[in-house]
Amino acid sequence: MDRRDFARLSALALASAALPDAGNAQDTGKPVNYALIGLGGISDIFGRACLASQKVKVTALVTGHADTKGREWAAKYGVPESSIYTYESFDKIADNKSVDAVYIGLPNSMHREFTVRAAKAGKHVLCEKPMAISSEECREMITTCRKARVKLMIAYRCHYDPTYLEAERLIQSGAIGDLQSFEGAAGFIINDPNLWRLDPKLAGGGPLMDIGIYPLNAIRFFTREDPVQASAFVSTRDTTSGRFKGMEESMVFNLRFNSGILATVGTTYGANMPSYVRIHGTKGSLEISPAVDYTGIHLTSMGNKDLHVDTTSPMVDTFHFQLEAEHLAECIRTNKEPKTPGLEGLRDLSVMEAIYKAAGKPIA
Repeated sequence: MDRRDFARLSALALASAALPDAGNAQDTGKPVNYALIGLGGISDIFGRACLASQKVKVTALVTGHADTKGREWAAKYGVPESSIYTYESFDKIADNKSVDAVYIGLPNSMHREFTVRAAKAGKHVLCEKPMAISSEECREMITTCRKARVKLMIAYRCHYDPTYLEAERLIQSGAIGDLQSFEGAAGFIINDPNLWRLDPKLAGGGPLMDIGIYPLNAIRFFTREDPVQASAFVSTRDTTSGRFKGMEESMVFNLRFNSGILATVGTTYGANMPSYVRIHGTKGSLEISPAVDYTGIHLTSMGNKDLHVDTTSPMVDTFHFQLEAEHLAECIRTNKEPKTPGLEGLRDLSVMEAIYKAAGKPIA
């Protein structure tokens, strides 16, 4: 990333901050209603999180299988059949007053399209990460939502996790001294060659886009900086199955921040790599491991006899998703900017583009 990249990001942040209020705050006594776009596994967790909440509710569904899966999910969530949409009929959701926001749980390459269409329909957007498959798409999503005066939030669930927030508090308090370096890793095995994550047209990239983004975003979250330099290596050891045609199997990347902080991260689709983030300072270190799981995120301290930390997040897979859903709901009610707005997604995409470029495989 160069000075021009940072200038563009800064200008976009200022433009967003200067916008007038959306003027569509909700009655605080009513739940904020979501439409689920894409009825896959992650949308099921989000939907169950809404069932567990008094503040949010699922009131519409968008699927490519309206007559089968749509009806099945409608029965599960109490959604009327009149509020089941196909991808083609989605724009009609603009007339559905029982929908305030959408949750986009689609493959990465579809995020831009349905964010733009939702914004034009007057619906707030909670979009899964990565925000899109290019920084150009991210900018379009931000601009469209801003013009439509709707909220745009990216589902960086770890930003809402109490264990991550405790690590942030300790770092900002100086408990581990001046930050020096970070290490991170996350990965898993994909054996099914037909999974959308292995289709570069749908995924936009390899494990960095899917699972490596977690430690990358965590490092940016804890440093409160964007990197100024990247180096990276990619590797595909499995050359016989054809699973990784068009994308890397594994990646290691290094980042340097303007303050001098350094970071190293590994990510893969070829091994069940335990996830962790280690944060090293002049007075000690913190480790989050597992760092990206839906349940049981665990924080411990190392190397400082005066700092004793051992905390774990709840073992409930809907926990993060409920926090996310309720956070956007509160932002809609009070007309505030989400903690993880579109600009956060854009910053990650800009860094990932720089990482791929450094590896000799820029995102197409």
